[in-house]
Amino acid sequence: MRARGKDVHRLDEDDIRTRANPRGSRPRSKQRPAHEDANDGMVLTVDRGRYGVLVGRVTVNAMRARELGRKAIAVGDRVSVIGDVTGKARGADSLVRIVRLAERKTVLRRTADDDDPTERVLVANADQLVIVAALADPGPSYGLIDRCLVAALAAGIEPILCFTKEDLALPAEALARYGELDVPAIITRRGGPLDELRDQLDGHMSVLVGHSGVGKSTLINQLVPDARRAIGRVSAIGKGRHTSSSAVALPLPDDAGWVIDTPGVRSFGLAHVTAADLLWAFPDLEDGAVTCPPGCEHVSAETGCALDRWVADGHATGERLAAFRRLLVSRTD
Repeated sequence: MRARGKDVHRLDEDDIRTRANPRGSRPRSKQRPAHEDANDGMVLTVDRGRYGVLVGRVTVNAMRARELGRKAIAVGDRVSVIGDVTGKARGADSLVRIVRLAERKTVLRRTADDDDPTERVLVANADQLVIVAALADPGPSYGLIDRCLVAALAAGIEPILCFTKEDLALPAEALARYGELDVPAIITRRGGPLDELRDQLDGHMSVLVGHSGVGKSTLINQLVPDARRAIGRVSAIGKGRHTSSSAVALPLPDDAGWVIDTPGVRSFGLAHVTAADLLWAFPDLEDGAVTCPPGCEHVSAETGCALDRWVADGHATGERLAAFRRLLVSRTD
């Protein structure tokens, strides 16, 4: 073939450069490494994609393995890791990866607010939630306390009330408000003994939650002398300043259990908690809801709720129903 006075070579398939397959010809496999030599540990801290993991008596810095995908890892999680777990390696040799996440016994969740459907895992595997509130300076935020109670009860975690600063105000009003819930309540004063609180924490994994400035970090430093958690002052407008920036699990002396300190919270969204979730935590009322209409929110008899009749028939007290409904309403207040 000729064109413009020049010979033109006729192209065939040998002249066409083919692009190599960048992924190779090996088919992808869903099979994942077994990691039979992995070591078990517990997550103590979470900080921007890095995790402090206790393996035996050594705390190592770890990162998430790719095979875990997008699974969230939280303080309190039981995990399996591979890599050097002696804590002596340096540089590239010190890389430790989290390759397995054990099934959680409990999960404490919250949403940013009541309109946010995205759940955030605060803590995994805690069996007690210690709700810390000051009796004065600042005074108790009953709305936050109620919301924390809802989150704990819905998650199957035992709630405990801890009212601080008894030296500034009496606890009678706060105790009366929660008397019908049968929730343990502990009263402390600044500089006073914490024997009752220590007894309640013994042998448990307990997470402490509360507004900034209520004395939560002060309690932690008394319970765990080596904790050195930052302590802040209450501002002139009665708002606590944030002193803890991230959750951390701390061992109680003499292997008596664990406490998890959390950042001071200003809100506790409960978009993930339904009326049925909360009713499950009230076994004396739960059976009475069997005859409620489908989707009943259990707010009042006017909406068809059968719980009022259940109480009238003597199966539960009116005070318990009132406490349940107060917590129910607190989800959206």
